[in-house]
Amino acid sequence: MNKLEKKNKELLEEVEKLKRQAKILKTRKKYGLVWEEEKKPEQIVLDCQVKIPIMKEVKTKKNIKDKEKLVNILIEGDNYHALSVLNYTHKKKIDVIYIDPPYNTGKANEWKYNDKWVDLNDSYRHSKWLNFMNIRLKQAKNLLSDNGVIFISIDDNEQAQLKMLCNEIFGEDNFESFIWKKKGGAGNTEKIIGNLTEYILCYFRKKKENIFNYRDIERDYKQKDEIGYYNLMGIEKTNLGAYERKTMQFPIIDPKTKKEFFPSKNMRWTIGKINVKEAIAQGKIFFNYKKNKVYYIKRPKEYENSKNVYYNLLTNFGSLATAKNELEEFFGNREIFDTPKPTELIVHLLEIASNNKSIILDFFAGSGTSAQAVLELNKIDNGERQFIVCTNNENNICSDVCFPRIEKVINGYIGKKTKIEHKGLGGNLRCFKTEMIDIDHISHVSDEQKIKLTYQAGEMIALREGTFIEVEKDEWWQIFSDGAKYAAIYFKEDKKKLNGLVRKLSKLKEKVVLYIFSWGKNEYKNEFIEYKNIKVEDIPEPIIEVYKEINRL
Repeated sequence: MNKLEKKNKELLEEVEKLKRQAKILKTRKKYGLVWEEEKKPEQIVLDCQVKIPIMKEVKTKKNIKDKEKLVNILIEGDNYHALSVLNYTHKKKIDVIYIDPPYNTGKANEWKYNDKWVDLNDSYRHSKWLNFMNIRLKQAKNLLSDNGVIFISIDDNEQAQLKMLCNEIFGEDNFESFIWKKKGGAGNTEKIIGNLTEYILCYFRKKKENIFNYRDIERDYKQKDEIGYYNLMGIEKTNLGAYERKTMQFPIIDPKTKKEFFPSKNMRWTIGKINVKEAIAQGKIFFNYKKNKVYYIKRPKEYENSKNVYYNLLTNFGSLATAKNELEEFFGNREIFDTPKPTELIVHLLEIASNNKSIILDFFAGSGTSAQAVLELNKIDNGERQFIVCTNNENNICSDVCFPRIEKVINGYIGKKTKIEHKGLGGNLRCFKTEMIDIDHISHVSDEQKIKLTYQAGEMIALREGTFIEVEKDEWWQIFSDGAKYAAIYFKEDKKKLNGLVRKLSKLKEKVVLYIFSWGKNEYKNEFIEYKNIKVEDIPEPIIEVYKEINRL
């Protein structure tokens, strides 16, 4: 080969190289958020290629006040592991997610990535935070129900990046936001502009008109001139005297909860039954459960055609100081948790976004505010909402703060600061811990490991089916119940005892979900259809498929 031929060959190779690079560049996004995902991957994600998470109940920490009511869940463990399990147990079942993640301010000891604190000197600080949030938010999206919504508290350190990330995950068309006024004045560290607010990003599974509940709270209107809230006209229960009208004394029924509101003795409503019915249909009636009052909302003309509009400035829903005061009342220590949120803020978000049977998730549970908010809102409107909250035990936050706070709210307590008795709100609580099972690799789980997973999956199944009471367990099967239904797991490939279990279950009056060990998927779906109370599921392959999909994310 002469010099010219050699030169031509080199040029052709360079052209091919440039073509390949051009092809790669064309596949990259033209607009959006870009960060170094590959340079600093999260070790916990890599670990989950050779380990799979399960859930185990901590029997010593259950608190059951009413066996007829739903069970609330506290999970101790890394939220990546917890979300992985929930992707199997609660896919598309969560109605509201609220999270308050690390703000990535660069402060010392704020949050860890790969077991190291991230601070201002870390050149990959923002990329690490985006990696951290990206994988968790993708899992969270899978959990949202068709009408589900996620709220994320954040400040200026990552607000712009978080919005772009969420636009990619949830869709820009599904975005809304709130601004929360967290304090009344600037702190000592603010030298130029006093930062009084934080953001609450809001993303819907599928945004649509009237998706929020229009349930205004009386206190909102105290500052209506400042923030533009609707004018509120009370339905007064006036002193009748000589003008008594029995036709104006009738129950007004909240169509959502069916609760009846009556005028007080010697009082009457100021509008009649027909007008009340029309006002309810137009969304102009507000029921205040705390004060047992009913209000008529008279709207300014510019809002007459807008039934379910909320303003995004939240100025009257507690502050950082309020949240600190709550912690002091619980524990006698305002600084037991650095960045709590006030309960009334979360109550407000849940009130507008949930119904009284919603499932609410918080996978950055911290001090347990979301759990308290759910219990408080249930008390207000006699709801049956259920919470699932998850936190790690960094600095004993789960064992020393989150769990005891929830217990105090359920049972009642004497305030450490005020010495006031706070009556218990009731409710049920069960606590779980994440554990890991070693595998060869998520792409190839051996037969022995599949069998081990099946034996270890009982409490995950209990969580999935809401059947937490273990009725029976031996080497062949395990049975759980909640009093109204059953879940059973048949452990073995050997099916010689299966028909005996089926006969036992078929005699029950209640519905039963029977999980049968199988090497594949959908092997036993159509088995035992002659028994009307038994539904069959496979195990463990559907669990493994969920974890494979999470790794693909």
